[in-house]
Amino acid sequence: MSIGNSPEDERPFEDGRSSDGHEEEARPSVGRALQQARIAAGLTVDDVSSATRVRIAIVHAIEADDFTPCGGDVYARGHIRTLAKAVHTDPAPLLARYDDDHGGRPAPTPAAPLFEAERIRPERRGPNWTAAMVAAIVAVVGFVGFTAFKGGDSDSDAASQVTQGASPSASKPAAPKPSTTTATPKSDPSDSAIAAAPQDKVTVQVSAVDGRSWISAKDHNGRMLFDGLLKKGESKTFQDSSKVNLILGDAGAIQLYVNGKKIEDDFQPGAVERLTYTKGDPEVG
Repeated sequence: MSIGNSPEDERPFEDGRSSDGHEEEARPSVGRALQQARIAAGLTVDDVSSATRVRIAIVHAIEADDFTPCGGDVYARGHIRTLAKAVHTDPAPLLARYDDDHGGRPAPTPAAPLFEAERIRPERRGPNWTAAMVAAIVAVVGFVGFTAFKGGDSDSDAASQVTQGASPSASKPAAPKPSTTTATPKSDPSDSAIAAAPQDKVTVQVSAVDGRSWISAKDHNGRMLFDGLLKKGESKTFQDSSKVNLILGDAGAIQLYVNGKKIEDDFQPGAVERLTYTKGDPEVG
């Protein structure tokens, strides 16, 4: 039986004093506030761990204001948000208190330059057929005017013929224009997006469908495949011979496809998930 299975055992002292006899602060700490909210909701630590998929040891540590097992401020804030929702309390004041106690809100992961480099890459443009056509028409008009002035009426007919013959040739370069504007529509992620995943490898596609999320992906040797911010609408595909390890900073914003199959896990918004997939999945390794 894990510690905290009985909410009544953890109720605060009625006289407002802690177990050592000292008066508690009027404003409870983050861990104390979460513990009081859990007890008020009639939940045990086991109940909260089962509902949030946060390990029992981490729940106990957070309620004791020890955030070291969380693995960093980003994960700690995610756990606070998840636990607060599970015990039916507003996470915003708790996150603000945590930021005050730990030096402010953490800066975003500096992964945006990876995507910025792709956006600022100059596009390859085709020839400017409009300018060429205008230049050809100006040349023809100048030639006709010069011929009409030089040769009178007899040369005007010839100039007209030149004008009529030159116009189609000048407009020919416009023919490739439709091909330059043709674009392949971007399709949404689906089961068929990686349906042809090879059987001898594990293939994982991560798509940010409901918002942005920081993600980390490693192969079976621990080599980093990706570490950065995945913006809404973007996706990444990772492949390894035997295993792919994932960390999702905001699992609720992510949709996963493993070995060509959609993962139906109901990840909670703001929840931090550590996942491992192998060739035999979509069962989580």
